[in-house]
Amino acid sequence: MLVFEIVIGLLLGGAGLAALSRRLGTPYPALVALAGAVLALVPGSPELVLDPELALTLFVAPVLLDAAFDASPRDLRANWRPVAGLALGAVVLTVIAVAVAVRAMVPGMPWAAAIALGAIVAPPDAAAATAVLKQLKPPHRLLVILEGESLFNDASALLIYRLALGAVAAGGVLGWSAVPMLLVVMVGSVALGVGLSWVSLRINFLVEDVATAVITQFGSTFAVWILAERLHLSGILTTVVYAMSISRTASILTPARIRIPSYAVWEVATFVLNVLAFVLVGFQLKTIVARFDRETWLEYGAIAAVVTGAAILARFAWVMGAGAFTRWRQRKSKSTPVTLSPGAAVLVGWCGMRGIVTLAAALALPTGHDGVAAFPYRDLILFTSFSVVLGTLVVQGMTLRPLMTRLRLDDDGEVDHEVRLARVETLRAGLEASRESPGTEMSALVRRRYELQLRRARQLLEEHALTSPGTHAGPSSPWGPPTADADMVRTAMAAGRKRLADLRADGTIGDAAFQQVEQELDWSELDLQQILRAESPE
Repeated sequence: MLVFEIVIGLLLGGAGLAALSRRLGTPYPALVALAGAVLALVPGSPELVLDPELALTLFVAPVLLDAAFDASPRDLRANWRPVAGLALGAVVLTVIAVAVAVRAMVPGMPWAAAIALGAIVAPPDAAAATAVLKQLKPPHRLLVILEGESLFNDASALLIYRLALGAVAAGGVLGWSAVPMLLVVMVGSVALGVGLSWVSLRINFLVEDVATAVITQFGSTFAVWILAERLHLSGILTTVVYAMSISRTASILTPARIRIPSYAVWEVATFVLNVLAFVLVGFQLKTIVARFDRETWLEYGAIAAVVTGAAILARFAWVMGAGAFTRWRQRKSKSTPVTLSPGAAVLVGWCGMRGIVTLAAALALPTGHDGVAAFPYRDLILFTSFSVVLGTLVVQGMTLRPLMTRLRLDDDGEVDHEVRLARVETLRAGLEASRESPGTEMSALVRRRYELQLRRARQLLEEHALTSPGTHAGPSSPWGPPTADADMVRTAMAAGRKRLADLRADGTIGDAAFQQVEQELDWSELDLQQILRAESPE
């Protein structure tokens, strides 16, 4: 009961810290990480150890699916070079830098354990960075790169992590013999993700109740991860492919009355999981730091500081080096610049805050129970991993806003333009569909309303083309809650939704614009249902 009371209190505290972080303009995980560190030092708090096999499944699967569901394949294809460079090159460089640094300070640590530590702290958490950046409205491309990186760097880092754990268990080291296995895991994970998305869509299509739909979504997420792990594939890569595949069709098959509440539940769930991850690390650190004497504190603190510096510098070196090389190559070939500007590279390099994936991977290290040998240097790795998370969130997270302001990387207006274009196209499609309905007097009035909304949307689109990027104006939605001829309005809105899906499918708009206009259509549809319910006879 005591643990439950503490967790509830910390969840409420996490909500308060999230509200405070918005006022301060810092990522809320930074404040939650500080709370977790304080928890580890509070006397009298209980000891709590999480099953290592549960850690990655519980904390990573839902958070990763939530991020992958919103990813834009069009934008990822356009920026595949920097995304791939960060997800592969930056991760590998960080693993090597951390492994070499920790081995230099702890010569007795096996190379496989040092590589495992490098893989644990290698993947940054884009959610912490984008939470701040979205408030400041940087160029859309920077958000795409950071969010795209977070989808795939987890997969690459945890593949190395799994190999390192296997090498420790076998008493060996990593080698080229692991490459064929990596290829099989990658291909198998992609195939499994696509196949499971097809099955899940057929099941979800039959669900009409909101509560059942949300439970089915969460159950499917965990089932995908568990099945991939049981087949010795990558749970992360399978989940990413599954989410991106299912998102293309779910927007068409899922009604607004299910989509809106389910999105709200997922947002709350990811927040709760982030808070709980820091709480559980705090509980586990308490048992570790209780065994520290002064000499151990100094030794572990020095190691954590060196590893944190190595992780930050390795990412920064990769981003700046890759950006400089690409700009040099483009100058030589005189091609159109597609690389990051120096200022953008500085910002991307600084957005290396570690988060829930690092915590979950550290918690997942074998603890030495049930006949399984404890992972070598587990206490040091867990302490260092949390220190890297805390250090990057505090140092980088709390300086991100002033750095962004100093670099003056302004919004390019790309998403705003696409939103206005999508509104025009969906209204045009809805108006054309309404003209095919029977011509009653009320239908004529509703059509007239659509015509006025379309004219207004066109005017806003033309005005936006003449204004400077970053200008935000216009109504949140041109779709009003009509009160007459419900069948005709439903037909018009269905036509608008189809046109919106077509715009995303052919690459005219990205997922950011699609999701904003889809939300506007959802709320308008719910308004219509509420009005019809109020007007219907008892």
